[in-house]
Amino acid sequence: MKAIVTVGLKPGVLDVQGKAVAGALKDLGFGAVEDARVGKVIEIRLDGNLDPDTAKAQVTEMCEKLLANTVIESYRVEIAG
Repeated sequence: MKAIVTVGLKPGVLDVQGKAVAGALKDLGFGAVEDARVGKVIEIRLDGNLDPDTAKAQVTEMCEKLLANTVIESYRVEIAG
């Protein structure tokens, strides 16, 4: 079983990397780019014997304790069979 965690800055938090990416894309001729946000994706392999609800609860706890700074970041957890 695999968990996919997507972490990104909350709305309103300045994303310096995202601004740099958007600026670089515009400089490369992609004029339609208005903004970009940069985040991270974390893939975690889990014991296949866990049921999906338990797996999601454990990965959510991982996010709260380590994987995301919940003051400025939000996260999404997906469990893939």
